Amino acid sequence: MKKYLFLGLICAATSSFAAPTITDKSSEREQVGYSFGYLMGKSNANALNNLDINSFLEGFKTGYAGQDSTLTNEQMASILNQYKRKMDAEELVTFQQSAAENLKAGSAFLQSNASKTGIKTTASGLQYQVLSQGNGKKPTATSQVEVHYEGRLLDGTVFDSSIARDEPVTLPLNQVIKGWQEGIPLMSEGSKYRFFIPANLAYGEVGAGDAIPPNSTLIFDIQLIKVVS
Repeated sequence: MKKYLFLGLICAATSSFAAPTITDKSSEREQVGYSFGYLMGKSNANALNNLDINSFLEGFKTGYAGQDSTLTNEQMASILNQYKRKMDAEELVTFQQSAAENLKAGSAFLQSNASKTGIKTTASGLQYQVLSQGNGKKPTATSQVEVHYEGRLLDGTVFDSSIARDEPVTLPLNQVIKGWQEGIPLMSEGSKYRFFIPANLAYGEVGAGDAIPPNSTLIFDIQLIKVVS
C-alpha cells in the first residue's frame, strides 16, 4: 500500500514534469496514482501552502530511488526544525489576532443585543431569551438533564446540533461550559431558551478545535426536555 501511496505523489506532479492528463479512460494504475496524489495534495494544501512542489518531488524521487541526498541528514533536520518554528510563530500571531478580533466583535454584539426586547442579562454577562416557557421542574447545578440544542457562531455558522441529528443528549450540568451551568437551571422542563454566551463563559481564549475560534461569543438554542435525576 505504501508503494502505491508514494506513486500517487509522482502522478500528482505539476506541468513542469509533463504528467499526462488522467481521465476515466486512463489505466487503473494511473487513476489510482492520480487519486492518491490529488487527495493528499488537497488535504495538505493549507498546512504546506509554501511548499515548493518541484523540490518536494525531486527529493521524493531521489529518496525513493535510494540515491544519496544532496543535503546531509543534519542539514535536513535543521532546516525542517527551523521551518516548523517559523510556521508555529506565524500561526501564533494569526491565532492571537483572531482572538482579539473575536473578543471585540463579541463585546459589540452583546452590548447591542442587551437592549433588544425580551433579552435578559445576568450578573455574569450571560444573556438569554425565552422562546417558549414550560411548566415542569427545574434542574439544580448537579442535575443530569436531557436536552435538544443547536450552537451557532455570531456569523450564523452551526457548529453542533442535536436537533439536526434528531438525537437529544443527556448530560450532567457540572460538566458543561459555564454558560450552560448557569443558564439551564433557569429553565423549567418543556422550556426553550436562546442563550447568548460570552467567550469567558464558553470556550475562552483557546476555543474548541477548528469549529469554535478563540474568544468566540456563542448562541445556543436549548430545549430542556426533562430533568433526569
